[in-house]
Amino acid sequence: MTPDLILPSPAKLNLFLHIVGRREDGYHELQTLFQFLDYGDELSFTLTPGEPGVRLAEPVPGVDDEDNLIIRAARALLERAQGDLPGVTIGITKRLPMGGGLGGGSSNAATTLLGLNHLWQLDLSTDELAGIGLGLGADVPVFVRGHAAFGEGVGETLTNANPPEDWFVVLKPGCNINTGKIFSEQGLTRNTPRIKIAPAFEGDASRYRNDCEDVVRKLYPEVNQSLEWLSQFGPARLTGTGACIFGRFPTESAARIIWESKPSGVTGFVAKGVNKSPLHKKLTELK
Repeated sequence: MTPDLILPSPAKLNLFLHIVGRREDGYHELQTLFQFLDYGDELSFTLTPGEPGVRLAEPVPGVDDEDNLIIRAARALLERAQGDLPGVTIGITKRLPMGGGLGGGSSNAATTLLGLNHLWQLDLSTDELAGIGLGLGADVPVFVRGHAAFGEGVGETLTNANPPEDWFVVLKPGCNINTGKIFSEQGLTRNTPRIKIAPAFEGDASRYRNDCEDVVRKLYPEVNQSLEWLSQFGPARLTGTGACIFGRFPTESAARIIWESKPSGVTGFVAKGVNKSPLHKKLTELK
């Protein structure tokens, strides 16, 4: 059956990630700079008027359907709409590594919210969709809003930013990182001074860092080795809590030269940083 809609579900990078405090509920207060990549997963949506409900075309390995953010996003939208809507089957072409710090699950959720809002003709606003997305995860709103942003709070308070749209080598070391473990580590820096929004707009992220990086390096030797290798060619940094790391390059050719020499056993990709999400560009074309 031919899908009714096919949409990109792009990756994001945290160009820096500062932990500026800890709330009484245990969550950490962050400051970060999000930028999208022109690379990611792809979701397809096929309406099934004779079969109500939401289902995946194929299960995602290692994730129960009930826990899958795609299913949870679609059901949250159904609950909000409270109408008699046609069923939908959602397929996913998975390119982004799970647990890599690239926001794959959050991006999938946002693509589902925006895609079904379009297909079901719900006419919910971006603010309404971002609100639903926040209930699914702190990173979902930035994907819903679709613009590079300076993030605060737990990452959900967003101010549009325009960092340089450079090229990136993104590497995935051969390990998976437990985010909860990183944020519960005693040695994690939690008191980085707050910065003003203006420097983030300037795009000079080289002055900043990822506060999770030192802890991750100590706990995961594979990440440390990959960071040391990529740092030979310029500043390299962890995204999110990892395990993916990235290096910035001015041109695609420069990035691909480094990519071709990467160590064996390390996967990843080359992609361009973009300030408008590929998902939003596609939806604009459909209007």
